[in-house]
Amino acid sequence: MNLHQFRFVQEAARRNLNLTEAAKALHTSQPGVSKAIIELEDELGVDIFARHGKRLKRVTEPGQHVLKSIELIMREVTNLKRIGEQYSAQDSGTLSIATTHTQARYVLPLPVAKLRESYPKVNISLHQATPHEVARMVIDEVAEIGMATESLADYPDLVTLPCYEWQHVLVMPSNHPLAQRERIGLEDIAHEPLVTYHPSFTGRGKIDAAFATRKLQPRIVLEAIDSDVIKTYVRLGMGIGIVAEMAMRDDPVGDLVVRPMGHLFGQNVARVAFKRGAYLRNFIYKFAELLSDRLSRDLVMRAMVGNVNDYEL
Repeated sequence: MNLHQFRFVQEAARRNLNLTEAAKALHTSQPGVSKAIIELEDELGVDIFARHGKRLKRVTEPGQHVLKSIELIMREVTNLKRIGEQYSAQDSGTLSIATTHTQARYVLPLPVAKLRESYPKVNISLHQATPHEVARMVIDEVAEIGMATESLADYPDLVTLPCYEWQHVLVMPSNHPLAQRERIGLEDIAHEPLVTYHPSFTGRGKIDAAFATRKLQPRIVLEAIDSDVIKTYVRLGMGIGIVAEMAMRDDPVGDLVVRPMGHLFGQNVARVAFKRGAYLRNFIYKFAELLSDRLSRDLVMRAMVGNVNDYEL
């Protein structure tokens, strides 16, 4: 058996048992993939896949165990390569970060700039995506670190740590009637046209849950994934906006009136994620420390070996 066979089996499973797609992804021929899988099955003495004719139909029970072992083997192969990279070029390389627009636009610029000061030979590859896509990118090793508010803690293949807490804020033009009030209730907001995040982004679930608990139906007239887009439509008078507080840090004073909404929608926790079992290079630990003083190298190292599962803010 060899690593090529393992890659073929792994890719066939990833491509929903479509050998043609697996072959394209691996830049080889479909018959070659099929032959390699059969040879591995013969060597192991078990069928990894159940077949109908020449087509793969499902992963067998022993095949599921084989796939888990292959995942572990391929992960360690990747780690071996990274160890070589770590010691041959300790201060250079590429840091791939998967994150949402809000984190990329309002949270990451300063840590990224500081990392480049410490490691000028490190390049940054930034992938903006939905929280689910962020998780998948880290699991699939497209990115080495992920950052988002939603979903990351739901994946057993990820090690996640809380980075910082934040709350939603209400934004509106200074001439809006609610702008004169210091304390605003859910009923007040429910009667206004709302501009806020798409349901899968930036704590939207907590906004919906707060209204549902009070049996209120908000008038959401526009949804977006980008805080800047939300603020633009608020300025145009389409409605009042609900955005993450980070999105208002650099806004001109007096342009929009801001009211904190933590008492209505609760606190949110932004998390960082690493693939479980991955080998982290020195500058990744440094970047984690730049994101939050809570994320020390020692804490991240202990989390990666499973010693801080209960760590929360």
